[in-house]
Amino acid sequence: MRTFRFKKTFGAEMLGEGQTAFTLWAPESENVFLKIEGMQDLQMHSDSQGHFSITAPCSAGARYRFCVSDGLFVPDPASRSQPDGVLGASEVIDPKHYQWQCSEWQGRPWYEAVIYELHVGLLGGYEGICQRLDELAALGITTIELMPINSFGGVRNWGYDGVLPYAPAVSYGDPDELKHFIDAAHARGLMVILDVVYNHFGPEGNFLPVYAGDFFNYDQNSTWGMGINFKKPEVRNFFIENALYWIMEYRFDGVRIDAASAISDHTWIGELQERVQTTIEPGRHVHLILENENNDAGLLRNGFTAQWNDDGHNALHVLLTGEHEGYYKMFAKNPTQDLAKVLAEGFVYQGQLNPYSGKNRGMPSDDLPLTKFILFLQNHDQIGNRAFGERLLVLAKSEAVKATYALLLLSPLIPMIFMGEEWGCMTPFYFFCDFHGELAEHIKEGRRKEFSEFPEFQNEKTREHIPDPNALSTFEDSRPDRSMRDTDSGKEWLALTHDLLALRKKWIIPYLDYAQSAGVNILGVGAICARWYLDDKKLLTIFINLSEKKYEIIEPYGLIFTIPERRHTGTLPAFSFMASMENRP
Repeated sequence: MRTFRFKKTFGAEMLGEGQTAFTLWAPESENVFLKIEGMQDLQMHSDSQGHFSITAPCSAGARYRFCVSDGLFVPDPASRSQPDGVLGASEVIDPKHYQWQCSEWQGRPWYEAVIYELHVGLLGGYEGICQRLDELAALGITTIELMPINSFGGVRNWGYDGVLPYAPAVSYGDPDELKHFIDAAHARGLMVILDVVYNHFGPEGNFLPVYAGDFFNYDQNSTWGMGINFKKPEVRNFFIENALYWIMEYRFDGVRIDAASAISDHTWIGELQERVQTTIEPGRHVHLILENENNDAGLLRNGFTAQWNDDGHNALHVLLTGEHEGYYKMFAKNPTQDLAKVLAEGFVYQGQLNPYSGKNRGMPSDDLPLTKFILFLQNHDQIGNRAFGERLLVLAKSEAVKATYALLLLSPLIPMIFMGEEWGCMTPFYFFCDFHGELAEHIKEGRRKEFSEFPEFQNEKTREHIPDPNALSTFEDSRPDRSMRDTDSGKEWLALTHDLLALRKKWIIPYLDYAQSAGVNILGVGAICARWYLDDKKLLTIFINLSEKKYEIIEPYGLIFTIPERRHTGTLPAFSFMASMENRP
């Protein structure tokens, strides 16, 4: 049986025989003491460069803190476990305690990915997700993506307010329960990817500014908090090791770098990719995913696996809903043409002026494989960042959404769906957190102020109806309503998802080693014919019509799927979809 261990530079590392090594980078502290519960404080040794270390007689389960400047006791920033939350003591963990059952798992090639994004807390923690693995695998899902699980203030949060990036949130389960979930997913052939946040820290429980101010770049603050100083070797290594920690110690099949465009030093991103590739075992499939407003095709060209394609989502959202406010303004002029560009070249913005920001955005992407782009109709951001968390079926016509859903699951781009989307879930997904006092009030008012520029929220009375992020009801109301699965509509959506993913497995995935655009024709507003050359001399043709107009077309050969069922030869009805697969000369 193979065992896995990844040794971190910082934090607590068990050495065996009741000995644990502790290391902390605290350049603004003259002295640092290690406080282990039940033991006398131990003064740590300094190398005069801000690194403090000591070996102490303790084992797994020991609770500890560091005493830094002014007698402040702080948790370990590289803690593996925080049983009492981000303000409590850290816990020594034995990484070898869990016995892996699927120790020979090597992952899956990227072209097989069908991603299912979920929030661990809303689905009942790691154990709750384990109970749904069989149904997800049977549906045709191949990859589960977790929203961030690092420790945050309170007991409920999206995860992007994390402050201890190595410690899984205790409210979801303990470290061994997380490993069991990943093991169980691998046993069913499912990859697991983790969303990680390296561009800021949350507002509660971050003590680094007190003793390691050099961790931050105060001149490059982001929308979400203080900028991170990636010029510092300790900082660069802290986050690279974090990615390696999840990949090696927890056996995640990859990570998604949240808001990579907010990371000031882009050389760090390349260094991360190199370190991961030189660390993982030969033959193992590990995937590095980007969320990157910059549309940096160079990173995809140089080894990153894929990027969330917001351009694709935004073009489709404008076509389906007609919304054109905020960042949708970038796609309001000609969303049909934008969709055509997505299907042929990946990104819409490849260096041209972005009317939303007034800056040029992106770089050419037409040479990249289409599997470098992750397409989605919904995700946590696009739903939860709406004032009332509406899902797409609340905003658009069901017939049009179904046609677009078929495009999502049968195009050569990598598809991603959001929890509950497979059964047509209409439960809202709100922004939620669990802060208290003045901080809670600040976040609630900030949330309402965020929408004050939109016409429908100009009235203060209207803004008062925006759910309070800190209220327990906001969290509970965001749970996908599984009773909808058993309704006629839910069963219809589930059957559609199953059928489409079965078709993807049979007709698309086997031929995605090679996928190149064979041209996209615009038939009219919201209506497109797209073709792709695939491996083994296959030609995939997709017609989609998101308008109320009917189009006369040349009937394709090799039809594999239509919405609605095909009735009129040579006609593309309103709100329809058609896919065919042919052998080409």
